[in-house]
Amino acid sequence: MDKKKLIKLTTIIALGLLVLTGCMPGNESYTIAKPAGFLSGVWHGWIAPISLVLSLFGSTKGIYESINTGFWYDFGYYIAIISGFGSLSFFRKKKE
Repeated sequence: MDKKKLIKLTTIIALGLLVLTGCMPGNESYTIAKPAGFLSGVWHGWIAPISLVLSLFGSTKGIYESINTGFWYDFGYYIAIISGFGSLSFFRKKKE
């Protein structure tokens, strides 16, 4: 891989991570008056692996938003987690 392609790839990965972590759980964008809902739950479920890795390095952000709407946030969160890990089976080779 030449140097220009490596720089482009690194830039795309860095920008992608920045976009993904912009709405992480625990970033104080949710309040009691406006808690995280279903779609926030889906988003937080999708980025949960990234949130987990960042929380290991002393980040103040978590992998789950504590200020949420309850059932609907949980439902979206778990749907995203299950669909993410369930889709890994598509990439496995079947034994014949």
